[in-house]
Amino acid sequence: MDVSLFDFDLPEERIALRPSSPRDSARLLVVHGDGRLEHRTVRDLPDYLNPGDALVVNDTRVFPARLRGVRRRGDTAAKIELLLHRRLGDDRYAALARPAKKLAKGDALEFGDLNAQVAARGEAGEVEITFAASGAALDAAIAAHGEMPLPPYIAGKRATDARDAQDYQTLYAREVGSVAAPTAGLHFTPELLAALAARGVTREALTLHVGLGTFLPVTAEDTSQHRMHAERAVLDAATSGRLNAAHVAGKRIIAAGTTSLRTLESAADADGVLHSFAGETDIFITPGYKFRAVDVLLTNFHLPRSTLFMLVSAFMGLDIMRAAYAEAIARGYRFYSYGDACVLLR
Repeated sequence: MDVSLFDFDLPEERIALRPSSPRDSARLLVVHGDGRLEHRTVRDLPDYLNPGDALVVNDTRVFPARLRGVRRRGDTAAKIELLLHRRLGDDRYAALARPAKKLAKGDALEFGDLNAQVAARGEAGEVEITFAASGAALDAAIAAHGEMPLPPYIAGKRATDARDAQDYQTLYAREVGSVAAPTAGLHFTPELLAALAARGVTREALTLHVGLGTFLPVTAEDTSQHRMHAERAVLDAATSGRLNAAHVAGKRIIAAGTTSLRTLESAADADGVLHSFAGETDIFITPGYKFRAVDVLLTNFHLPRSTLFMLVSAFMGLDIMRAAYAEAIARGYRFYSYGDACVLLR
């Protein structure tokens, strides 16, 4: 499909730089399968779910993946910034470097007392970095020297601060490994989770570590030419069994975020039966895709021409989502990671 079909104009003032407080006070656009729209708040989500429905969340935990330091080569030095996006070993990471042109294989890097070396250079600013520390010691050093990797549309407008360490993390974050939060989950509060439980909605967890693809725009002119970066995902057998049982009982599976949806769809067979999954997924969902596992999607508002706007357009239909986004913009909804949410009811 022509990527320009997924373009739209978004005023800069619609980009949220801080989350709503409390989290579940964010606005919620309810999008029905017939195109009907309702304007609610996230704390009203239980009104649209039924007893026995299963809410599936992504329990990945964001780590402080942005490192700022110095490159040393002989007697010369230059400032350098790394975004660690994929662990390759106990002491090695794949990273995006800025400015990448200042790095060469063998260069020494310093991030405070954390030392490293450029092991290899790739394309589009990608590098492999070997650290002097490894294992738990490296984890501790990254935690001490790193910053939360806020998306460019936030980090370009303000500095990362102490509030982001909590704001850019879900309540149920557990498995360390993401360079971006599964942002639909940022809306949950203890009160909302309790209300969902009281409604009879069960909660299940899977893990998808959000990686480099979150930060890379779609530059191709046609969706068939875009390559998704693979991300590590895990859905265990016990969880998939409970979700299958819910479907058999006529209940719905609600994905909290596109990362949960992509993991579930990767784990489902052609008949919609979920199986345990532990591996890489590069699933790219565009209009025409036949959904096999997910019935309802809770998600934030996404960037123009992004793979995520393509995904929600596949879920509900491009015309419905273009109309929904136009309504959200006209009504002053807040967009992107710290913004408002929509629930998509197919």
